[in-house]
Formats: sequence, structure tokens, C-alpha cells
Amino acid sequence: MKQFTLGKKERLKSRKQIEQLFDNGQRFSVSPLRIFYSFQNCPATIKPQLRAGFVASSRNFKTAVDRNRIKRLIKEAWRLQKNELEKTLHEQSLNLNVFFIYTGRELPAYDEIYSNMKKIILKLHDISSKVE
Repeated sequence: MKQFTLGKKERLKSRKQIEQLFDNGQRFSVSPLRIFYSFQNCPATIKPQLRAGFVASSRNFKTAVDRNRIKRLIKEAWRLQKNELEKTLHEQSLNLNVFFIYTGRELPAYDEIYSNMKKIILKLHDISSKVE
């Protein structure tokens, strides 16, 4: 049985990679999330990677408790649904860096985040099939 984990290697932490993602990556929005993404071809000898980063604005949420809750909800929805996208990336030998920015002004419900994440993953899946 496949474990639904979000390990340290699956998180986008490198400042250099994040800056490159914002400078050269593509983006789209599924309200209340803005998604930045970048696909790279992966050599056959290296296992393809799927990395994700998450942020909630301190401008809209003054307390760290609220920001951390939002990031926790987004991470959980991503963790549970990313496996299909991961399989596709392995088949196509692609690396994917994704960054989620929560742009809403009130605390979200988990159901809303979960359904939006499903839309996001479907959109990324469609985009990955068009990447060469």
C-alpha cells in the first residue's frame, strides 16, 4: 500500500529554486489559491521529483496561528491527492516544482481547499501531458 506522505525531499525549500520558479515559471489561479509551477525534463538515470511550497500572506493574516492553519490545510489536501500526478510525472520523466499562495482574506474550510486542490491537480495533469 502506498503511503500518503509529504516528506522533506518533497518540499520546495531552496531560495534559488523558488526565485527561479517565480521568474521563469507559469501560473494560474483557482480561487482562493494562486499556483506557480515549472516542469523540467529529468534524465533517465535520476528519479523524477515533485516538490511543493506553501505560503499564506501575513498582510491578510496577522497571526502566525492563522497562517500556519491555512498552510496545514493546503498541505494536507495536496498530500492526499498528489499521487496520480506523481505517477504521470514518473511515466513522462518530468520534474515539477509547484508553489501555492493562499490569496483569500478569511480562513478557509477544509472542504473548499480539498475541492480546489482536486481542480488544481487535474489542471497540472493536463498541462503535463502537453509538455515535451
